Amino acid sequence: MKKLRVDRGAIKFVLAGANIMCPGLTSPGGALDDEVGAETPVAIMAEGKQHALAIGFTKMLAKDIWAVNKGIGVDNMHDLNDGLWKMERLD
Repeated sequence: MKKLRVDRGAIKFVLAGANIMCPGLTSPGGALDDEVGAETPVAIMAEGKQHALAIGFTKMLAKDIWAVNKGIGVDNMHDLNDGLWKMERLD
């Protein structure tokens, strides 16, 4: 799975379930793999953190995220401490 990184300012919003905005990926501290296509599953990493804090699907090509640099870049499907994270084990 490809990994994208958001800057420090985006962490609290992503952990609250927000989608990942393009500027959070293109700003200093963010990182965007130029090979990522649209509708690609990605792990969302954060500046200064070791583990992924969310999983989502890209809304557009990486080159379009760079070019447009506004709006939603990744739909957040699952983040730490959401309902799926807190769900009890199914046997």
